[in-house]
Parts: sequence; structure tokens; C-alpha cells
Amino acid sequence: MPHADNDVGRRAFLAKIGVLGAAVAAGGLLPGLTAAAAPRPVRAAGLTDVVAALRPVLAELARDTLNGLVVMACPGPDAYSRAQGTPRTEPGALEARATDFLIKALDEYVPFPEQLATPLTQSLATGLAGTPLPSALLDLPIGTVRTLDAALRTLLENDDTLPLSSAIAMLLNLVATEVNPLALSGAFLSPFARLSYADKCRVFERLEGPHAGLVSLLDANLPEPVQGSVSGMLRFVAGAVLEFAAYGSACEWAVFDPATKSLSARPVGWQLSGYQPHGVVHGWDDFLGYYQGRTKVENV
Repeated sequence: MPHADNDVGRRAFLAKIGVLGAAVAAGGLLPGLTAAAAPRPVRAAGLTDVVAALRPVLAELARDTLNGLVVMACPGPDAYSRAQGTPRTEPGALEARATDFLIKALDEYVPFPEQLATPLTQSLATGLAGTPLPSALLDLPIGTVRTLDAALRTLLENDDTLPLSSAIAMLLNLVATEVNPLALSGAFLSPFARLSYADKCRVFERLEGPHAGLVSLLDANLPEPVQGSVSGMLRFVAGAVLEFAAYGSACEWAVFDPATKSLSARPVGWQLSGYQPHGVVHGWDDFLGYYQGRTKVENV
């Protein structure tokens, strides 16, 4: 039987990465997730069902987390921008479908192999007990928590690749709860999305900073030959996801039809910048030939 201290640590870990709260919000994923219930023994078939049901929960958790991320780059009139304290009246990242762009870029172009995902997740779980949890999560039957933990481990240890969007979401949520433990509960599905703009910046400061204890912890718990490489990857990812969020907010991806090679609507980035306000610009007469009638250019 698992040790009680380990149960506390796993419960805290599942809560900090957002999975426990997301599973509760999903409802029906496991007996006892929505109300106190006696622990039930879980047979292999039951665990398989939970694993299958957990996949869309993790996907929704990732989407909610990344919704909170993209509005850092381009806030708008949405609830996530309001929650971080930077609402704007003009359209922003969510109207530009920047979250879809980010998920597609992460999951289809930068796969995250389970050979890294499993030790990475084990490293994240190290030393996480001690943060006070919301009573709704503390009251969950320990058997239910163990089943959820087993389902998550099964997803991490199978032969498929873990979507990078889910891995990044769990990492952001973990650091979010360290920056502000109150983010464990509240509006939205994910702890990161509940943070203020300033606290979100502190999350990235911890990931990118030279004294990022979390990054050092990851390297210390990873096997060779990947030890020493994941910390650099995380520092890169911390910057890259913000760049992807900004690019997804400003580019034409959301309204570009590859089949017709045309736009179905005016991109949000064009609206915000005033780009091509009167349609496609084919050129300016002033720039035909050399500027101001010059016939040649010389180095001086």
C-alpha cells in the first residue's frame, strides 16, 4: 500500500500541474471526483477507461492554460485578459485563434517523446508536498487520486508521444502555483490562467532566469544522455512560446485558406496595425525605378 506521505505528494503534484482540478471540473471521469465517496478497487479495464477519458481532459487543460498564455502577448476583450488585468476593447489573441496556432505548432512540429516526458514528470513531482490545497481537492478519496495518478503515468509511459502542449501546460501550471499558491482554485480550468499579468511574468522569469531552481531540479533527475539538455530546452521553450503566441496573434494563419490561397476575413493583426487599410497594395509609383529619379547608386 502506498505510503501516506507519498499520497500527499502525488495529490499536491496532480493539483499543481492542474490535472486534479481539471478532472474534477470534467465530472464523471472517476467515481468520487465530484463528491466524497469510498475508494473503489480499480481493475485493468477500469484504468483503461480512465486513461481514455483523461486524454480530452488534458487537451482541454492545455487549451485553457495556453489561452492564459497567448493573451500575455496580445490581450483583448476576453475573460482571460480581464483576469490578468489587461483587458482591451479591440480584438486580441483569442479572436486571432492564437491558441489553435500554438497548439498545432507545438503538437505537430515539435513532438515531445515519452522517453523525456516520463522522467521529466517524475522530476516535477519531486519535493512538491507542502502547499495547502483547496478543501475540495483535499476531500477527494485517496483511491480516486491514486487512480488518476495511475492513468496519468500510463499516458506518460506508453509508446505514443505526449503532446508538447500538454507538457508545457503542466509545467506552466506547476510554476504558477509556486508563484502564487492561491492559483490552485478559482475561475478557469488552469492555475496559470488565474494569475495576474505580473505573476505570469514571474513564471517566465523563473523558467528563463539563471537561478531557476526548477530547471536545475530537472537536470538532476534526468538520465544520461539527456541530462544537461532539457534545462536548455526549457529555457528556449519559455521564450519560444511567447514568440509563437505573438506571431499567431498577428499573422494571417486563422483566416488563410490554403486551397484557394486567399483570406476569408481581415486578420486581427491587420486590424490592430492598420495594415493595408484599403485592400491589397500592389506597389507605389514613387518606388518604380530608382527613388527620386536616381539612375545609379554609389558607395561613398
